Amino acid sequence: MAGPFTVESLSPHRVLGVDEDDELIDPLLREDPPEYGAKQSFPQLILENLRTSGVQQSHKEDRITFTALTPWPGELVCGEGRYLEGDTSKRAAIFIGPEFGTVQRADLVAAAREAGDAGFDVLIACAFNYEAHATEFSKLGRIPVLKARMNADLHMAEDLKNTGKGNLFVIFGEPDITLIDEPGGKLRMKVNGVDVFKPQTGEVTSNGPDEIACWFIDTDYNEESFFVRHAYFLGANDPYKALKTTLKAEINPDAWATLNSDTSRPFEKPKQGRVAVKVINHLGDEVMKVFRV
Repeated sequence: MAGPFTVESLSPHRVLGVDEDDELIDPLLREDPPEYGAKQSFPQLILENLRTSGVQQSHKEDRITFTALTPWPGELVCGEGRYLEGDTSKRAAIFIGPEFGTVQRADLVAAAREAGDAGFDVLIACAFNYEAHATEFSKLGRIPVLKARMNADLHMAEDLKNTGKGNLFVIFGEPDITLIDEPGGKLRMKVNGVDVFKPQTGEVTSNGPDEIACWFIDTDYNEESFFVRHAYFLGANDPYKALKTTLKAEINPDAWATLNSDTSRPFEKPKQGRVAVKVINHLGDEVMKVFRV
């Protein structure tokens, strides 16, 4: 038979009492639970900033503004965002890359597959860095994949004043490149502009080369490292003026003219079968595209 129940039998180390209102006082209830006051996780902080800032593109009218953004209990997809495409509400799966690290193409493929299985309309990936092959990946089945580069200020997201005015998430579209066959088996490349996603219509349109500050070609890309073998600059107002002044040298004007071009000089076909083009806009965002030749 069990012994009598007493207050002391609750715990040998707990002393219970009552307050002036005869309410039971339990010291353990006054202790904050372990999770109380815990810092928000990195994805939570990013989602908060994303909800306020939206996703910026080169033109302000192409900004993706969320009407709602809530957490989503997926493996890679951690948020559900809604935005308007005309008068139609679209569901965007949000994938957030690591706080310190690079997003791989395989990560985007898996996240896009998860987004498709959950019935989302588009995947928006947010990351500080993408590996070279990830920049080529823009669609999986019916799911478009938009890659937003996160501003380095978000490393200090806890201390960042979330006003929604900064360009914290920026999408730089895929470069529109034409490969031109030249006599003698050589090749040339022409950059036509950058393909930009229009959230108002859901279409992808191509802007002109005015959006491009400079572009580089690795004429024999080895799939590991990008080597700048050709460099071209499309900046306005004589982009070489400051460089000429710094060099303090006489430069052949014809040679300079070949660098200020949206069409490359001819080059030999790559031995390894691939040519890579890296394009950088005026904000410093870059994207790379690889061609099999």
